[in-house]
Amino acid sequence: MRIAVSSDMDGPVARLVADELRGRGHEVRVHGALSPGADPRWAVCSERAAREVAEGRADQAVVCCWTGTGASIAANKVPGVRAALCADAYTADGARRWNDANVLALSLRLTSAPLLREILDAWFAAGPSEDAEDRDNVTHVERLDEGRAAR
Repeated sequence: MRIAVSSDMDGPVARLVADELRGRGHEVRVHGALSPGADPRWAVCSERAAREVAEGRADQAVVCCWTGTGASIAANKVPGVRAALCADAYTADGARRWNDANVLALSLRLTSAPLLREILDAWFAAGPSEDAEDRDNVTHVERLDEGRAAR
């Protein structure tokens, strides 16, 4: 799987995200502070990673900033992206299952190595729900994107 990874800080957690994904066999494309010379601002690098997903150059993305909130907000401004800020495995599972999330947002402050592995395990183990109500909600969100893009 091709996964875009962005971080506004080149720290241990951000490096671990990229390394852990590579170790799981994914092709990782880095943005922000993880890419020398790139713009490290959370709004910019999160948007770039999210655009890779929206434009089909990446299957998913992981966006990181100190709290994860800014990265998730910026990513969610890109039509076609459903970013979820996940601080635990249960939320990651639900985000993939019920929301068909395609971008995982993480806090560089709160995410430890063992917790990161649990979140990634849950994220990759879950797939989108086939339940009619869940699919209807995702379709509704996609229509919201169409309205935003039409402006």
